[in-house]
Parts: sequence; structure tokens; C-alpha cells
Amino acid sequence: MAARLVLSLSGLPHDDPELLARGTEFAAELDGRGVALSHLFRPRGPSGPARVDSPLVRWLHARTDAVVLHGYDHAPDPLGSGPLARVGRRAEFSGLPRHEAGLRLIAARRVLTEVGLRTDAFVPPRWLASAGTVEALREQRFAVCADETGVHLLRGPDPVLRARVLGFRASGERRPVADDRRAAETWRARVLVAEAVRTARREGLVRINVRAKDLKRDIRVEAVLATVEAVLLLGAEPTTYRELAATARAA
Repeated sequence: MAARLVLSLSGLPHDDPELLARGTEFAAELDGRGVALSHLFRPRGPSGPARVDSPLVRWLHARTDAVVLHGYDHAPDPLGSGPLARVGRRAEFSGLPRHEAGLRLIAARRVLTEVGLRTDAFVPPRWLASAGTVEALREQRFAVCADETGVHLLRGPDPVLRARVLGFRASGERRPVADDRRAAETWRARVLVAEAVRTARREGLVRINVRAKDLKRDIRVEAVLATVEAVLLLGAEPTTYRELAATARAA
């Protein structure tokens, strides 16, 4: 079985022409390499629900990218109550019980319907989903939930495709001791290529996520494109979370 490659893009705001232009350029680079994007879409942003006439929604309608529901509004929940609530906050779907997660999913899907988008694939904010969230996703007939360490095929023969999501997030990384940002960025780019190539050689699932903020750094874009080319040369087959969802639906 050949390795597979899923490349996702997250964090594009609904009304930011500069970032959308960068996203358009990045998508064109991937198109030229035969790689489709899985676009992680947040239905509600700081300015309110997505609108059908927003630049981002219009762009998605013009493309054939796989749309993936990326939470609802990314509002974090406090850790506990009282003094503990001030210690930190957790990602939107990381600690929700089934009922509360279900309500947020219903609200998110309502916005998707209003802007003419559909999906049965889900990625929680910060890639963290509670057990209650997974239960709610099953109840609402979602087919895929992709978290930090794997892709859950909620209706498929294999419960989880084990594959850690790769990218440029700082959490969990061991950084070099260096004051030069360029040196640190070069190191992170090498790590991305090495981890993806290692997975592809094992005929595994290569999952790469690019955030909108990454598109502002040319070295990161170049590293992702180099990584894509490397795993394609090793025979990896491009796919999307939508196609993985289709596998789950057909089971």
C-alpha cells in the first residue's frame, strides 16, 4: 500500500485580502503538483458568522478543495472554576461533554448550510477533541474526526489511522539554542521534511497542516513545498480528509 499525503490549511480569516492572496498563491503551487487542499473552515469568527458574500467563502466556492469543519468559534473554555479558571484555558472542543459538543456542531452546521458549504469531516481547534465530542460527531453522522495523533474513521472498518499531524506549531517541539531566527526556521524546516519522508518510506499517512500565519514566512512555504515534492517522489498518493471520509461512508 502506498503512502498517502493530506495537506490542510487553517486560519484563513473571512475578510483579509492579503492573507487570502497568499492562500491563493499557495493553493496554486499545490495545484501544479497535483495536491488538493483540505481547508479547515471556522464557521464563526471574531466579527460574527461567515457570510455567503465574504471573500473566503466565494474563494472556496470557486475551488474544489475539501472543506473540513474546524470547530465553531474557537472560544476557549476555562480550566475548572474559581481560582483554577485563571490558570489557563483549553481549546473549544477539548473538554466538552457530548451534549454541549452536539449543540456547537449543530450551530456550526447551520452556518455552513447558510453559506452553501457541506462536509462530514471535522478537525477540532488545536487538534484536541474530547470523548464527548467524538460521541456527538458519531450521533450527527460525521465520517471523520482528525485529531493530533490520528484520523478517526467514525463509520469505517479501521477506527483510527495513526498519524501525527506535522507543521510549524511550537508546542511539543524541541528547539535549538540559537538567537538567529533564520537558523531556527531552517532547523524546523529540516525536521518537517525528515519526519514526512520517514513516514512516507514506511508507507504511512503523511499529514501536514499549514496555518495562515505560516504563509507570511517564505521559508515555511518553501519547506512545505519541498516536503510535498519529497513525499510525492517516494510514491505518496495525495488525498484529502473528504476522501478519507468517503472511505468511511462506503464501509
